[in-house]
Amino acid sequence: MTALPDWMRPPRAEGWFAEDLDRLPEAPRHTELIDGALVFAMSPQRWWHRHLVTMLTVALMEQAPAGVRVGREMTIKLDQRNRPEPDLLVTTADYEGDRTWFAPEEVQLVVEVVSPESAHRVRTVKLRKYAEAGIRHYWCIEDEDTVPAVHVYELDEPTRSYAPAGIFRHTLQRSLPFEINLDLDKLAPGRSG
Repeated sequence: MTALPDWMRPPRAEGWFAEDLDRLPEAPRHTELIDGALVFAMSPQRWWHRHLVTMLTVALMEQAPAGVRVGREMTIKLDQRNRPEPDLLVTTADYEGDRTWFAPEEVQLVVEVVSPESAHRVRTVKLRKYAEAGIRHYWCIEDEDTVPAVHVYELDEPTRSYAPAGIFRHTLQRSLPFEINLDLDKLAPGRSG
């Protein structure tokens, strides 16, 4: 059995806290904190996933109104023991060069693209945690034979849970969190043009 490197040992009996992520330079990219435990993206990302996230980021940036920013590879500090990193997020926060996370109230939309190793976390754990933190809009994108299917959720504020707002294939038109009109077929690899 191989011993864990010192940096992987939690600094306290309760596990890791959100601010600990900023003090772990040895941690791999895309390290998340879920319920006080570090979660590493150990599998290489599939081309479909990476391409879809890139194309969706560009498409949303082109449609976002002034004051709205689209970002990748940023965590959201949901609470002291949870700091997940969605594939993409939409925020109204001001640009700060040394920022490493957003607060839930600064995030308008979270987008997660399902991969085999993240399916359970994305479909259940993150869905629940983002809602409990008050993030108003959540998209979970599934790969349906190389075609993206976007499962859209809106926050039901009294219950702090998400209500399904539709499953979109081929096109997605939404007025929230801003006017969005996407040709989903053009976002997936091998389907553009």
